[in-house]
Amino acid sequence: MTHLTGRKRHRGAIAAVLGAVLAAGCGGTEPAAPTRLVIAVQPTATAEQLAAESKELEQFLEARLPNVDVELRVPTLFAGVIEALRFGHADAAFMSAWPAALAQKHAGAEVALAEVRQVLIDRETVERPFYYSYWVVMPGSPYKSLSDLKGRRVAFPSPLSTSGYVMPMAKLVELGHLTPGEGEADPEQFFGQVLFAGGYAQAWQALKAGQVDATIIAGDVPAALYNEVLAATRVVESQGPIPSHAVVFAKTLQEPMRSQLRDALMALGDEQHRDLMRRFISGIFVRFQPATTEEHLASLQQSLEATNLRFTERLR
Repeated sequence: MTHLTGRKRHRGAIAAVLGAVLAAGCGGTEPAAPTRLVIAVQPTATAEQLAAESKELEQFLEARLPNVDVELRVPTLFAGVIEALRFGHADAAFMSAWPAALAQKHAGAEVALAEVRQVLIDRETVERPFYYSYWVVMPGSPYKSLSDLKGRRVAFPSPLSTSGYVMPMAKLVELGHLTPGEGEADPEQFFGQVLFAGGYAQAWQALKAGQVDATIIAGDVPAALYNEVLAATRVVESQGPIPSHAVVFAKTLQEPMRSQLRDALMALGDEQHRDLMRRFISGIFVRFQPATTEEHLASLQQSLEATNLRFTERLR
């Protein structure tokens, strides 16, 4: 009797093991929940305009990141992207240079990828992760240099622009025309009138209309606008290199996800996928290349230190 009971127990144990194996093979074990990955996007258009492309980009990344649920978020403010990285609400972000520098300063985030773009340097179209901007006046203008523009009227495209404000202001400091001291460099201490036009095209219109004596054009604007401005003006000064947009990673994003996301984003540079980023982020996107905060933002950091300029959106 004892012998038979032992054999029954042995058979029961074998059956239990076989049952577990068969259950696993037939999907009896619940699959692991997908990892959630949030990417914040610096607002370059309305959320509605970005919605369709967001879904397509999410699907592109999910196909290359197994068992990862990718979500793209577009905060309404530039500072919202930085705060999302700072407080753990985003794992990565697409950002322009100045906000990327602030993300490093305030959120401990790091530049992982630099955007190589099709830009114009002087008159040549090139693929670079940087470009230059230029002070221009009308051809018949008596002004030959920035020094000659003291007390004159000038149009900046935007006080948030790296190429159209931060770097040109740093050039004024470099040449000794502005001395910021403890405060921010103030263009009104040198120019007689300062206009923030709302964009490069608007600033160019102001110069053409005679509303200002000088303005700025940058090598990352549409080629038609860039060539129109340079053909109809005279350059009196330039500044750069100016860093392009970047992808920053939150300090909480760990390996292997860090490397996997980097590789997936770099795949967007393949010719068959490039149009996705051109529709979503930048019409002159070529590819992403690995970078660090120190190497990609070096010239910008120097300009910010020289000017003491602060982003106008308040960080909580």
